[in-house]
Amino acid sequence: MKERFLPEAKKSILEGDREKAEDLARKALDEGVDPVVLLEEGFIPGITEVGRLFEDEEIFLPELMLAAEAMKAAAAICNDAIPKERARRRGKVVIGTVEGDIHDIGKSIVESFLSANGFEVYDLGREVPVAQFIDKAVEMEADVIATSALLTTTMGSQRGLEEELKRRFLRDKFKTIVGGAPVDQNWADTIGADAYAEDAADAVEKIKELIGL
Repeated sequence: MKERFLPEAKKSILEGDREKAEDLARKALDEGVDPVVLLEEGFIPGITEVGRLFEDEEIFLPELMLAAEAMKAAAAICNDAIPKERARRRGKVVIGTVEGDIHDIGKSIVESFLSANGFEVYDLGREVPVAQFIDKAVEMEADVIATSALLTTTMGSQRGLEEELKRRFLRDKFKTIVGGAPVDQNWADTIGADAYAEDAADAVEKIKELIGL
């Protein structure tokens, strides 16, 4: 029975059709398809393929955003249907755009990808002060702090996070990952971040590596 839903689930994400993805998720669950199977064999392969297409410049930001929204909606429906004892949580991630930076499209796409892949994500939004990242990570016992900086003038906040973690003797407690248009691996190495992510799909893989998945 499940086989007929899985290709359509993947297709709905590739098409960036949120309404179709939501309707399909509900219909599949109503007909007894396992929500974990629906996610792992239907919707997630779709968003993974979208990430590859974006990386290869076969699709562009508008299509990526639509796919991410469709994925986020479908994942929410599926996750709500998973019994707590089977919840597929891979780790906790605190994410946000750094202080002084109002850009959050890329960060929101990363959040969608992470949620779809089973991570528990706490999105702090944009213009987030360093202290707020750390306080939330401590409160939620997070595994990873992910920061996005879209301006060269705000990249310093990513360095500030590393320094504040050290000042509070918390640097070994959390893994850190950085991203954003002006950010690169050299910057991550310079400030002492644990990883750099080029895009949303890369962020998922890097975070998996950071926490040993």
